[in-house]
Amino acid sequence: MQIQGKQLAVACARAAEEIKAENIRVWDLQGISSITDYMVVCSGSSMPQLRAILREVSGKVEERHGVRPVHIEGNADSRWVVLDYIDVMVHVMHDESRGFYGLEDMWKDAREIAWQDAA
Repeated sequence: MQIQGKQLAVACARAAEEIKAENIRVWDLQGISSITDYMVVCSGSSMPQLRAILREVSGKVEERHGVRPVHIEGNADSRWVVLDYIDVMVHVMHDESRGFYGLEDMWKDAREIAWQDAA
């Protein structure tokens, strides 16, 4: 059985960390969002870094866990890309876009997960 839910969100966060994504945060949106159960948000400060984060997160999660995003919305040039794993959405954003759109404020009622300590 493939991983899903919290385990998948943590796997995505760890893959982002390996490629030096910045300000990685994971939220539990169960009962708050009808779109997804978990959200991972991370940042990069340049287009090459955004491309590397996208490549590494999708590649490492597939390699290690056999899970691919069902849909990818955007590209590095748009400065905001979403990897949609259905129950987990990974937002890879340029620092400036992240500050502008304020996803953290939009989901302030969600419980943040301490993914570094998660099993």
